[in-house]
Amino acid sequence: MSSNNFELKNPESGLTTSLPVRSGTIGPAVLDISNLNRDHGVFSYDPAFAVTASCDSKITYIDGDAGVLLYRGYPVEQLAEKSSFMEVAYLLMYGDLPDATQLQEFSGSIGRHTMINESLLRFFNGFHHDAHPMAMVSAVVASMSAFYHDSTDIHNPRHREIFSHRIVAKLPTIAAAAHKHSLGQPFIYPRNDLDYCSNMLSMFFAVPCESYTVDPIAAKALDLLFILHADHEQNASTSTVRLAGSTGANPYAAISSGVAALWGPAHGGANEAVLAMLEQIGRVENIPKYLGMVKDKSSHFRLMGFGHRIYKNFDPRAKIIRDMCHQVLAKLGRNDNPLFELALKLEDIALKDEYFVSRKLYPNVDFYSGIIYSALGIPRSMYTVMFAIARTVGWVAHWLEMISDPNMRISRPRQLYTGPVRRDYVPAAQRKTLQEA
Repeated sequence: MSSNNFELKNPESGLTTSLPVRSGTIGPAVLDISNLNRDHGVFSYDPAFAVTASCDSKITYIDGDAGVLLYRGYPVEQLAEKSSFMEVAYLLMYGDLPDATQLQEFSGSIGRHTMINESLLRFFNGFHHDAHPMAMVSAVVASMSAFYHDSTDIHNPRHREIFSHRIVAKLPTIAAAAHKHSLGQPFIYPRNDLDYCSNMLSMFFAVPCESYTVDPIAAKALDLLFILHADHEQNASTSTVRLAGSTGANPYAAISSGVAALWGPAHGGANEAVLAMLEQIGRVENIPKYLGMVKDKSSHFRLMGFGHRIYKNFDPRAKIIRDMCHQVLAKLGRNDNPLFELALKLEDIALKDEYFVSRKLYPNVDFYSGIIYSALGIPRSMYTVMFAIARTVGWVAHWLEMISDPNMRISRPRQLYTGPVRRDYVPAAQRKTLQEA
């Protein structure tokens, strides 16, 4: 990481501060403003941290203008075509693609950690049957430290690795338990003879009274979705995991905070919102009406699944997932899915409309992922949970990177205070008199 300096002069005091300009391997340079308050007595102001680099990281790179997404330098398109989710998980967590032996050992370790403690499994009985699965998953993940406290020393590299394998392995088991609890069905135990995604589908859909065979196309589609959702730089949930983890909290608590942040409809819940929007539009003939509502500033209707906070071009993940959407629907005999046909027509019309083109409102990954989950038979309430399973790998990678940094400090954003100035306490009996005066 190279650096030079940017000179900043305070017009009131006449003081000049030299701000280091730090450059990474690729991407925009950043101004190091850590001494701004010391030299000038001011803070930077950046609502929602839109142009603030909160850390330096070697994990994921995004070029929103060019539509580029790299995991440890590898284009997501190449990984989606040639790799597997387990291989990508290893890449994100350890920094390089594994050789055959490393991948076999890693996948084996994940497979051996899929079961959860029986007492933890009974924890689900405390939830109401219609509790949202994200509420259950967040709570159960947070409670894992009470069951696996033998390996939560964040300063112990071996403990960090054990935690990493455990949480990646057990998230599908926890998610499936939440799903079965919602249905009132018996829990299905994991199978070590199945790969990661096939095992998850088995736990979701198998029942004790009959055999269940995993559809390889369904497993392939899920594996692809997990690759595309594995990490996305310093997004809201990843930043939440880093912030919580920076306090030294046990890692399960940090991951639970990420699950909670992902739950928001502006983040992980967006794919669920896309299907709700398509159902609201209803028919192809209604598309012009709803697109007109999008352009009407007085309307509250939003076109979900279009545009992205980072990508100002086509979301590279959307291109990949669109093709898989076709494959899944064709294989499962659901190519006449009205929501998918509506989605394709909406995409076609919007991409030819000057309003959306000029604003670079292209379809993002959420536009298609919900349709694939629907075709696989996964209920809408579980969509964000599926996202959480995939993103756990990214959260773990960022947590590991942060915890192993010798310069790690607790995260502590500052603010621009706009409340009352200093006031003195007045006894209650005198307050009304003061208000009247």
